[in-house]
Amino acid sequence: MNPGAPACTHPHHHVHGAGAYLDAVKLACAERGLRLTPIREQVLRLVAQSGKPVKAYDLLEQMRSEVGANAPPTVYRALDFLMANGFIHKLASINAFVACHHPSIRHTVPFLICDRCHAAIELEDESIAKSLDAKAQALGFAPGAQVLEVHGLCRSCQAAESST
Repeated sequence: MNPGAPACTHPHHHVHGAGAYLDAVKLACAERGLRLTPIREQVLRLVAQSGKPVKAYDLLEQMRSEVGANAPPTVYRALDFLMANGFIHKLASINAFVACHHPSIRHTVPFLICDRCHAAIELEDESIAKSLDAKAQALGFAPGAQVLEVHGLCRSCQAAESST
């Protein structure tokens, strides 16, 4: 769990579409006094438009084709800012980034990741994160961060597999 971060209290209020997502992040930045620089906004837009997990070097390639070369540290700094403020999530097992469904609320959620098509489904069940946090604390462990990634096959890939 993110210490001090408000819990996700609106499990069915998430943002769809890259434009609406960017607007929600801009509003959250304004409310929190954060600066969404042009590079940060560009990285955020590319992550939002990808529709699936995207790797940092893929972002670099896309940015090169849009506005010329950007140094990797510039993109990584933008990704760090976006993660630190809860606007994107990093899927460590596949080293990729996804847009957060709830950009205005900092929270921790588990992901289901398809090993075939690489789709990532953000589970909207805060009870899972709370349960893991409680069990860790019961064992005397003070969690600082929590990432739960479950790998397998999504419904579409299972259907494709069973039809062949």
